Order: sequence, then C-alpha cells, then structure tokens
Amino acid sequence: MTAWLCVVGIGEDGLAGLGEEARRVVARASVLIGGCRHLDLVPTVSGQERLTWPSPFAGAFDMVLARRGTPVCILASGDPMLYGIGASLSPMLAPGEMRVLPAPSAFSLAAARMGWPLQDCATLTIHGRPLEAIIPHLLPKARLLVLSEDGRSPALLAGLLTDLGFGPSRVTVLERMGGAAEHRHEGTAATWDRSDCADLNLVAIDCQAEAWALVWSCLPGLPDEAFRHDGQLTKRDIRAATLARLAPRPGELLWDVGAGCGSIGIEWMRAHPACRAIAIEANEARCALIEHNRSRLGVPGLRLAAGKAPAALVGLERPQAVFIGGGLTVDGVVEACWSALVSGGRLVANGVSLQSEARLAALRDSLGGELTRISVAQAGPLGGFDVWRPAIPVTVWSVVKP
Repeated sequence: MTAWLCVVGIGEDGLAGLGEEARRVVARASVLIGGCRHLDLVPTVSGQERLTWPSPFAGAFDMVLARRGTPVCILASGDPMLYGIGASLSPMLAPGEMRVLPAPSAFSLAAARMGWPLQDCATLTIHGRPLEAIIPHLLPKARLLVLSEDGRSPALLAGLLTDLGFGPSRVTVLERMGGAAEHRHEGTAATWDRSDCADLNLVAIDCQAEAWALVWSCLPGLPDEAFRHDGQLTKRDIRAATLARLAPRPGELLWDVGAGCGSIGIEWMRAHPACRAIAIEANEARCALIEHNRSRLGVPGLRLAAGKAPAALVGLERPQAVFIGGGLTVDGVVEACWSALVSGGRLVANGVSLQSEARLAALRDSLGGELTRISVAQAGPLGGFDVWRPAIPVTVWSVVKP
C-alpha cells in the first residue's frame, strides 16, 4: 500500500533543519496540517491547502482521516512517534498508509544539552496529562526529562517536588531547543521562583531528596501508611501476595471490585506505566479516599466506578485480571466478574469470614484454581518482653480462566 500520509518532524530551526526527502514531502503535499507555530516555519506553496489543528483537538483525527487517499503532510515537533501525533494516528491506519520522517526528539536534545546518557533518564510528559504522573519516578539520584504543558509547568513541577520532599532537586528548564531563541533557566525546586518560562519547554530534574521524603518502591507491598484509609485496606503482606497472583502485565486492565481505599488497583498501576485499572466502590467516603490515594501515589489515571457490584460492572471494558476484595458473598458478583474476564485472565479473591471461606471453597470446586491460607503475625510488646500478635488469617483463591 502506498502511503498517502506523511508525518514530518520539524525542529525550531524550521526548513533548514529538514533533510532533502522531508523538504520534498512538505513541498509536494496537497494538504499541509500542523499547529500555527509549525506552519510558520515553512514557506507557503502555491495551490497547497494549509490547515491548522482544530480546537478541541479531538476533532483532528477525523479531519486527517477524511482526506485518506490525498497526499497529506503533517508537521509535528521532533519525533512524532514519541508522545506525538504519529503515535496517536498509527492505530487508526493500515500498515503502509503512513510514513514518518522524524527529527531529533526534545528528549534527545535535552540529554545532549545536559550531558546525561538518555538511556539512564526517565522520559516523561505532562502535556495533556496530570502532573502527579511523575510521582512514581521520584527517587533519589533519578534523572527525569519532562515535557511541559506550557510555561506554568516548571513552577508547578517545582512545587510538587518540594511538597514531596524533593526540594533540593536541581531543575533546569530548556526553552525552544534547536532554535535561535533557545534559552535555559536553572535552580532548585525549593527556591524556584520563575513563572515566565516559554510555553515550549522541557524540564530536566536531577532528583535529590530531603531526609524526611517518603520514597516508595514500585514493587508491590507499599507500607500501609502510604494509603489514607478507614480500616478497609488489604494489608501490606497480603497485598504483596495478592498482586503476585494477579501478575500485572503492561497494557492489561484490572477490575478492583470492592476497592476500599484503592490499594490493589493503585499498586497494580504502579507496577508499570502501561498498566490500567478500574476501582469499583459503592461507599462514597471510600471513593474520596481512592481519589486522594491515586493522586498522592502517582496513578491519576486509575478510573473510579462509583457503585455496587454487580450492577456497577455493566458496560465496563473487559479485564485481563480481577480482584474481589469486597462483595464476595453478594449474589452475582463472582459470576459477573468471571463472565467478563477474558480467556487466560487471572481472578483473585480474598476472604476472612467463615461465610467467605465457604464461598471460596465452593468456587475452587466448581472453577478450579488454588486456595491458600495466609497468616501473618507482628512482633509487639507484652510487659518487658515481645510476643507475636497474629492478624486474622486470609484465605486467597486464585484461578486462571481457560
């Protein structure tokens, strides 16, 4: 199939920075599409239709696809396949319909400016995404390259870093890289006072933590105090064992049914940036806890379905994994989850009461899987000695759908 669409990456140096092939594509396209800034970087061509992106941007894809078969060129910043329009359009097109001619990405330019090996940096974006998404990457000595939303982003990032105990971090704002107006600002997050950065910027962060900073691993089993909760919390050791059985994989969706404070869904999403989760919770106060925890622990993309299962499950995207932490003995909950679960998907349910244990035993008999009883005890004082204080044992049923 001959490509009718070509996406050309362009830098701040405009036409001068494009290769011969990219220049030829831009000049010969019947339709040239881009932002006003991109279109201003190349000269007009007689008879060529020029279109700017619509607002809201959601209409952009229909605008492009409506011209299928016509030679169309899209101008985009840097590498269009890295958080760019090329990556967004690719799933909508058949193989061979689109060619991409990239320029150096903002990340490549920033790594070169900072002298940081790019493979050792976390490359992130808050353009059109919540600021809190960077939180799982905040670790001492980590180096982050963050694409900004606009000129206000550096100050917002500096404020977030300071709030979380990363105020000593070195912050460098790189503006309009590759062009005549390129500039940089430097400082620490705690002392950052600039609010006049150019809208086109990238923030390089050399993470340094205060002694009191709460630094969480992305491995399952966060401390219980990492979550705000009302007691409805899958405790740390049980949570780690549960997530091991759920086995998060990139791109997969988890249903966290009876989510409580959202701990299972949150840790599922922290396991990999591409993991997705929906927390199903009927209690309004607990829904508020989930909203707080998902932001504070850096997974603002966790979806919340407020309602009681099984009714709240209707219409949700089918999951690759399901955790039932509440509602195990409610009629229809397990059946609805099992029916929605894709083939090869994992279902894990935990129970502590005699009734829920009986239900789990019956489910194992009918659907297979494994039953495991986990007992955890914590050392605590008794007089002048220490004793073991056992928690209520938890029965875990895990099964893979054929």
